[in-house]
Amino acid sequence: MIFLKNDYSLGAHPQVFQALADQNLTPSDSYSNDTFCTETTQLVRQITGQPDADVHFIAGGTLTNLVCLAAFMRPYEAVIAAESSHIYTHETGAIEATGHKVLPVPTTDGKVSPEDVDKVVAFHDMEQMVLPRVVYISDTTEMGAVYTLDELKALRACCDRHGLYLYIDGARLAMALGSSYNDVTLKDMAALADAFYFGGTKCGALFGEMVVIVNDTLKPHFRAIMRQNGALFAKGMLLGIQFQALLKDDLYTKLGRQADAMGQKLAHGIGAKGYEFAYTPVSNMIFPVMTREKAAELAQNVMFEKWLDNADGTQTIRFVTSWATTEDDIDGLLALL
Repeated sequence: MIFLKNDYSLGAHPQVFQALADQNLTPSDSYSNDTFCTETTQLVRQITGQPDADVHFIAGGTLTNLVCLAAFMRPYEAVIAAESSHIYTHETGAIEATGHKVLPVPTTDGKVSPEDVDKVVAFHDMEQMVLPRVVYISDTTEMGAVYTLDELKALRACCDRHGLYLYIDGARLAMALGSSYNDVTLKDMAALADAFYFGGTKCGALFGEMVVIVNDTLKPHFRAIMRQNGALFAKGMLLGIQFQALLKDDLYTKLGRQADAMGQKLAHGIGAKGYEFAYTPVSNMIFPVMTREKAAELAQNVMFEKWLDNADGTQTIRFVTSWATTEDDIDGLLALL
């Protein structure tokens, strides 16, 4: 079977796994108060250009979003997000379970625009309604789109007008940074977002995400919220070791670039065979449209996600390439098409 269902069903990149093995018997302090997490924090501050940023290590993406949004909002406040966003569609109401409403906006590619935010804020104009406080975006989006620098600057200006925080879900941040369509640097992102996170689970780590909080208002008592929600990991050094390895020699972006390169090779090959795409392919997630019969035939040899049954009888499917996807994987799929 050719595996193109997701980018998180392998273990860790060999360099990350080796780093864990090398430090396996090194005693460390608990709850991310260890040398590895401290060194990684200093490295993150350096590469983001934010010497005062707070850095926190959390085991998974859903837990990261839950903790961040619980910490950033008062009980009567809400978060604006794309209708396709992970917090609205794939986290089993985790945000709502903390008492915070998700205010969804329809989008074509998963990107939230300033106009979207303006509409939501204008609608919530009375004290009987929840008060929007956070704009949540994903880079890449769930459709594989990446934000441009101008788009992020426009969102930052919009958030400033309305007194909102901008929080970026970076579950696939490596792929956003590695995309040939990307013009945003880590320093740009850190300067424009109030908080964001480095995804590890989908970007070469065995598990784990790393939160960067830039806005001083959001920093106090964050670890207390982590602890209350079961996110303060006793063996935090395992997260620090992994991200230290990922950030060394820019491995993090290199892995994203590899995943994107395989995605673009796949997209080019699929397009050359006459298939259309539900969304413009710019990263490692590719959404071709084909007959249901052809999709069923492919499923005998390829693992992928069935995304959407279309009204015209066709089916949109999702292929996801990763840092471990090979040229042979892509060539094999294209041969089947």
